Amino acid sequence: MLLGRQLLRTASRGSRASVVPQALTRSIATAPPIEFAQRHVSKGLARLSEDVIERAEGSWVTFRGGRTVLDFTCGIGVTNLGHCHPKVSKAAAEQCLNLVHGQCGIAYHEPYLRLIERLLTIVPHASLDSFFFANSGSEAVEAALKMARGITRKQNIVAMQGAFHGRTFGAMAVTKSKTVYADGSSPLMPGVVTSPFPYWHHFNSAPGADDAELVRASLYQLELLLLQQSAPSDTAAVIVEPVLGEGGYVPAPPAFLQGLRDICDKNGLLLIIDEVQSGFGRTGRMFNIQYSGVRPDLLIMAKGLANGFPLSAVVSPKDLTDKLKPGTMVRLPSTPIEVADAFQEERILENVNARSAELFEALWALKADPTVGPHILDVRGQGLMVAVEFASPAHSQFDPAVQKKTPPSMSMRVSKRCLEKGLLLLTTSIYETVRFIPALNISPEDLGKGIGIFKEAVEEVIHEA
Repeated sequence: MLLGRQLLRTASRGSRASVVPQALTRSIATAPPIEFAQRHVSKGLARLSEDVIERAEGSWVTFRGGRTVLDFTCGIGVTNLGHCHPKVSKAAAEQCLNLVHGQCGIAYHEPYLRLIERLLTIVPHASLDSFFFANSGSEAVEAALKMARGITRKQNIVAMQGAFHGRTFGAMAVTKSKTVYADGSSPLMPGVVTSPFPYWHHFNSAPGADDAELVRASLYQLELLLLQQSAPSDTAAVIVEPVLGEGGYVPAPPAFLQGLRDICDKNGLLLIIDEVQSGFGRTGRMFNIQYSGVRPDLLIMAKGLANGFPLSAVVSPKDLTDKLKPGTMVRLPSTPIEVADAFQEERILENVNARSAELFEALWALKADPTVGPHILDVRGQGLMVAVEFASPAHSQFDPAVQKKTPPSMSMRVSKRCLEKGLLLLTTSIYETVRFIPALNISPEDLGKGIGIFKEAVEEVIHEA
């Protein structure tokens, strides 16, 4: 009663607070769900569709009203085993009836230890034997940055141009893919310097530029950075995605990652490998860093680690984490050991590499088409982390890849057309790029359907120009 009187008095004053009673009484039961969402969900969240998802299974998503679409987004590489994988979902449900919040600041608990036991068999290097769990990729990045500073007692962090590591404060400071992620948030975490990634755009080169030359130029710029901007004595770590995510799905050549390892060893820096999006089979091996054979000092994993449940991890050698003081780090995990089991039982990596070959073959054929090809600058990626970059008529007057005859905003227009035709497909980077992130266990038939929709969408957008 007291609350009701207070609301009535507030409303009677005629101020903007008079909308409060109405807002409190609105519900999904009395308002259309989309109208309710548009009123009450923070404007800071962007989305591909103004619709409401009701359920999802495997590679398919069903919206309110029964419309079913093929999902080539997988929560940006989260549901790697498809939506609602039966074994993973069953294990989570059973765990919820046994132990939900096993606070690791109180004691060890069995699911925590069983998860470590399972992960020890799949980490990319035998030295990675000390685990810290968190809830999200951004949180794991924050933890890795904190660890690097705590272990080395040095402040500065070298980030890569085009990188994405998250939207929380420290992660946002090392994110260099789009300015929008930090819009209005300055000053950011200090002590971050930026070095080029071997992507042809970063050196004003053309598509197909020689990898060896891009690697040489990138490593030279990093060496200059350590001489001119951040001395090794002040620098804790280099953080890098082995495949740029929001920077455009650009795989790092193995020689670049090997060069980073050499420079870090020479200068006493830690090497942080962020596999939040590229890890857990996404690129055809359990971790992308395995292609280069490089040993991380800190390995960050999330997304596919738990197939949709909130879990991330930082893994490192025990001799490094033994330098941390107890109490400086604390979090809790859920129990996704069934994800790792499914990779073996369902031969997921075999499917990734088979479907990857089919996807690349189709995209290269599209690029070779005399009508479509002039508008496609690049087809790239690894495994089922694949991108198509379109040309742009006016990206920059200095960009050698500008194509005046290409329709404007190709990537967003293709993405929207795909949605109309029944395919979820996301854009990425500041360039005209779309990305393919299907479930790793997608069937040949579903992959073929998605490719067909994409081809139609591209052709229609070009013909509309």
